[in-house]
Amino acid sequence: MPLPPVSLNSLRVFEAAARHLNFTQAAGELCVTQAAVSHQIRTLEAQLGQPLFVRTPRSLQLSEAGQQLLPALQQGLGLIERALSSLTTRQRVERLTVGVVGTFAQGWLLERLPAFEAEHPGIALRLLTHNNRVDLLAEGLDAAVRFGDGAWRSEAAQALMAAPLAPLCAPATAARLREPADLRGALLLRSFRSGDWENWAEAAGIDLPPARGPQFDSSVLMVQAALAGDGVALAPPAMFRRELQEGRLVQPFTATVDVGRYWLTWPLSKPMPAALERWRAWLLATMPA
Repeated sequence: MPLPPVSLNSLRVFEAAARHLNFTQAAGELCVTQAAVSHQIRTLEAQLGQPLFVRTPRSLQLSEAGQQLLPALQQGLGLIERALSSLTTRQRVERLTVGVVGTFAQGWLLERLPAFEAEHPGIALRLLTHNNRVDLLAEGLDAAVRFGDGAWRSEAAQALMAAPLAPLCAPATAARLREPADLRGALLLRSFRSGDWENWAEAAGIDLPPARGPQFDSSVLMVQAALAGDGVALAPPAMFRRELQEGRLVQPFTATVDVGRYWLTWPLSKPMPAALERWRAWLLATMPA
């Protein structure tokens, strides 16, 4: 049997009137006149061939047909509203793919990400870690956080934070290091930047033999090796605050060397997405004063 030709608008008016049991209140909710509500209800009743309300001089009650229709109608309207809300939300979601050097991701970003997600529910953030060598366009990245001097071809760069390097090691290793010159007898763990130890030695005012320890493409792995007692790492203490505070890692000397900082970079060849602008503003707001 075909359904009677009723309009969604008439059903919506009936639902409001049935919920309030008052045409005037329903009209106020729907921003129409009381006469318009009465007209829609009369039209709907005519289309259905039976009354939906029992009208008395002092009250308005649902008829048997109205009582049968109301819960099914409310359930159906609820499903429609949820579906429309889901579609609208999906349309508003902006996807943002950012590459992040592993040291910054672990030492700074991860503990702050829940705050970003709470503040920006409309941004679907995808994070990919890298070892500081990254090609934004080839890897489909909107932006990248990396360590260096800020000079990358065809990319804009926003300085985030300084990250001077210092020797870091396990407490047992630190017990054998009373002055910087004692590093001459230690195993010096190296990053892919081969001149870091030489630069630090110059800042500390000492001479060190060429570093011959293992070379790592990640400061996180290098510091893990130092924590295991395998040698002394040269890494940014700011990215290993937790390990230092817990006493699992020690900075035996105060001398530091600045060989770069963390930057947010993005391609110059395409406009900055709105999601990236909000990510940049949030990221800058997290930086130390």
